[in-house]
Amino acid sequence: MRNKNISVDFIKQVWNLTKSYWHSEEKKKAFVLLIAIFTLTLGIVYMLVLLNEWNNAFYTALQNYQKEEIFNQLWRFTKLAFIYIILVVYSYYLQQVLVVNWRRWLTNQYIDEWLQHKTYYRLQMFGVDTDNPDQRISEDVKLFVSNTITFSIGILKAFCTLVSFVFILWKLSGPLAFTLGGIKFNIEGYLVWVAFGYSIIGTWITHKVGHKLVNLNFVQQRYEADFRFGMMRMRENAESIAFYSGEQQEAGVLKKRFTTLLANFWKIVQKQKQLVWINAGYSQIAIIFPFVVTMPRYLSKNINLGGLMQIATAFGRVQDSLSYFVDMYASLAEWQAVVDRLTGFGLHMQVVKAENPQINLRRNITDEGKVVLKDMEVDLPNGNAILENINVTLAAGENVIIKGLSGSGKSTLLRAIAGIWPYVKGELSLAPLDKVMFIPQKPYLPLGTLRESVLYPGTRQRTDEELKNLMELCHIGYLSKYLSEEADWSHVFSVGEQQRLAFVRAMIYEPEWLFMDEATSALDEQTESAMYSLVLEKLTKTTVVSVGHRSTLNKFHQKELYLDKTTKAASLRNNAQSIDKKGE
Repeated sequence: MRNKNISVDFIKQVWNLTKSYWHSEEKKKAFVLLIAIFTLTLGIVYMLVLLNEWNNAFYTALQNYQKEEIFNQLWRFTKLAFIYIILVVYSYYLQQVLVVNWRRWLTNQYIDEWLQHKTYYRLQMFGVDTDNPDQRISEDVKLFVSNTITFSIGILKAFCTLVSFVFILWKLSGPLAFTLGGIKFNIEGYLVWVAFGYSIIGTWITHKVGHKLVNLNFVQQRYEADFRFGMMRMRENAESIAFYSGEQQEAGVLKKRFTTLLANFWKIVQKQKQLVWINAGYSQIAIIFPFVVTMPRYLSKNINLGGLMQIATAFGRVQDSLSYFVDMYASLAEWQAVVDRLTGFGLHMQVVKAENPQINLRRNITDEGKVVLKDMEVDLPNGNAILENINVTLAAGENVIIKGLSGSGKSTLLRAIAGIWPYVKGELSLAPLDKVMFIPQKPYLPLGTLRESVLYPGTRQRTDEELKNLMELCHIGYLSKYLSEEADWSHVFSVGEQQRLAFVRAMIYEPEWLFMDEATSALDEQTESAMYSLVLEKLTKTTVVSVGHRSTLNKFHQKELYLDKTTKAASLRNNAQSIDKKGE
C-alpha cells in the first residue's frame, strides 16, 4: 500500500463508505439520531461557555473574599455541572445507538455482497490482494462505524467550541502593545493568534512524526488476522496434523507469523512512544502556557484573578479545539487504515463481480430432460485448456460415471456445470438449479443443530420422524438422537458419516439431476453400494452423474464419460456392467 495522508482521496473514500447508509431505508431514523446528537453537542458547548463565565465570577469572589457570592457560585456550578453531565451521558448513549444501527445495516450489506453471485468463493479461488474477508466484515466495519461517528462528532464539537471561545478569548485578551526595531506594534486579541500558532506547530510536529502509523496499522491488522487464521486452520485440521506428528512444523509456521506480527507491532510502539513524548509535552506546556502569556496583564492589574482564570480556561478550550488532530492522531491513523482496508475489500468484490463468470459460456435453462455440453472448453486460471471441444449429451434416466486420470478435469467439469468455475467457453443446457443438486467429496455441515445441518440449505422441511427414517436408511440412524443439539458437526462426525448425511439430503430434496464428486470416497464398498442402491430405489426420477475411481461404481451407471488427459477430449460410451434403475 502506498503511503497516504489525510487527503481529498481519503475523504472521498470515507464518503463512499458512508453515503449508502444515509441514503438507505433507515435514513430517517439515522438523521433523527444525528440531529439529536448535534443538538446535544451544541448544548455541551454552551454549558462549557457558561462554565467559563463561572470561572471569572467564582475566582473574583474568592479574590474579594465575598463569602455569600462564593457559595452562590458553588451552587450555580452544581446546577451547571448536573446539566452538563446529563447532556454528555445522553450524547454518548445516542451515539452508541447510531453506531449499533449503522454497523448492523453495513454488516448486512457486506454479507449480502460477499455471498451474492458466490463472490466469497471466487474471491478465495481467484481473487488477489484480498486477505481475511471475515475480518473486514466483522472487525473493520465495527471500527469504521465507531471511529467515523467519534471523529465526526469530535470535529463538530471542536469547531463549535473554537467558534464560541475564540470570541471570548479575543474579548478577554485585549491588545498586546510592544516596540520592535523602533516600530510600535499593537496586536488585538493576541492570545487568539498565540493559540493558533501553538496548535499549528504542535499539529505539524505530530504529523511529521506519526504519519507512518497509517501504513503500520494497516499491515498490523493483516498480520494479526493471518496469525489467527493459522491457528484456526490448525484447529480445523487437528486430526491430520496429529497423524503426521506435524506439531514442530506447525509451531514453526505459527511462530514465524507471530514474529512478523511482533516486529511490525514494535515499530508501532516506537512511533507511538514518539507521539506520547510529543503529546505529553504539548499538553503539559498547554496547561501553564496561557498563564505565562497572560501574567503581564495580571501583574499590571489590567485583569483580576477571575479574569486570569477565565482567560486561561478560554485559551485551553481554543487550544484543545485547534489541537484535536494532535490528540487523536494515533486513532486517526488507525481509522485511515480501516478505511483503506474496507475500500480495498469492496473494490476487490466489485472486480470479481465485473469479471462476469462464464461470460464466454452460453447457459440455457431447459426442462427437456437432458444436459447438453456443446463446443465446451474448460480452462485453467492461467489460460491453458484442460478440456477442449466437449460435445456430450446426458439423457435423463441414464446414470453417468465420469472417469479419467488424476488432473484430467473431472471435478473442474462439475464446477463448470455448477456455474462456479469462470474459465469456460461454449454452450451448456441444464435443468433449473432448484432441480439440480451437487454433492462435493467433503459435505458442508453448518454450525447449528444437527437438524439444520441435515436440512441444509433449508429450502425444504421434514418432520423429525421423517428425518429419523431417512437417517436409518442411510445407516446413520444412531445419530438421530442429536437432531436438536448444537455443535460443530464437521469436527464431531467422521468423513464417512458426513458423506452419508449428504445422501440423507439427497433423499430430502429429490433432485432431478444429482452430481456427485467422489461422494462415497470415505465409505467402504458395502456401504457405498447400499447408498447407491438406495438412490436408485428411492429416487426413481433422479439421474445420477458421479465422479469416481472405484470399479464397484460401474454397475450403478449406464454410461461412462471418459476424460482423456492427453487429448483433452471427452468420450461418452455405454457401460456394460450397469444395472437398471431398480438395482436389479
